[in-house]
Amino acid sequence: MTTAHFDDSEFTCKCGCGLFIPNTKLQGGCEFVRARIMRPLHILSGNRCPAHNAECGGVEDSQHLYGTAVDVYADGISVDTIAKAMEQAGFDGIGIYREQGFTHGDYRGYKARWEG
Repeated sequence: MTTAHFDDSEFTCKCGCGLFIPNTKLQGGCEFVRARIMRPLHILSGNRCPAHNAECGGVEDSQHLYGTAVDVYADGISVDTIAKAMEQAGFDGIGIYREQGFTHGDYRGYKARWEG
């Protein structure tokens, strides 16, 4: 499901395997965050196959494996501001990675917050 500002390819595994698990909630959440921050939202990682997840240092049961997670940044917008917008969008899991400059958001079904 391509949205107004995001193409399915942005959520596809970056290793080239082609893994894409459609998730309208995730894509809609990204649209919401983009609207709240009023800037383009850059997707670093969406879906991941198990091999790519391991290469990225992802946890064994990463939400990226299920198509329910995204790692994002926006030029000139803090990770905290993005995290707040993610919370408003209803993301369950929100991780702030200050040193790496991105925010993780996922729909895991229960609330989780962390800094990495």
